[in-house]
Amino acid sequence: MKTFLLALGLCAAVALPALAQAREVTFTTELLNYGGDGAYMALYLTDASGAYQGTLWVAGEKSKYYKHLSGWARGSRMAPAEYDGLTGASITSGRTLKITLELDDALIDSGHEIRVDTAVEDMRDNRADVVVPLSTDGAGQAVSGRGYVRSFRYDF
Repeated sequence: MKTFLLALGLCAAVALPALAQAREVTFTTELLNYGGDGAYMALYLTDASGAYQGTLWVAGEKSKYYKHLSGWARGSRMAPAEYDGLTGASITSGRTLKITLELDDALIDSGHEIRVDTAVEDMRDNRADVVVPLSTDGAGQAVSGRGYVRSFRYDF
């Protein structure tokens, strides 16, 4: 019987990771017409208490300006490992940034939030320009930002 339980346990240990699912999520961020230079933007996840969990995307190629994305910068400690491979060109006034990523299903409907910090050179920085729960109910629902973001939404 012990051998059977051990074999069953090993099978479960091997099979459970295969059951973990990822879901394709598209994030769409449209900026206001603000009349300035290109915007830097960080899209990241926090847990229900607001603690940083991970970077999803950073728009803006010069890392020396990342400190202006203060919520993200504090959480990520601006460690290159937190944004390597997750960056792209800055987004400009009135434009839309659309990115598609794979997210673990366990993050959805678990209290996690998506946050967007924005900054524009010689203009105001916006910590938590957007804060929305990562939930099934929130998918497809556009929300307005508090700073440079005209609208933000995510779709599964």
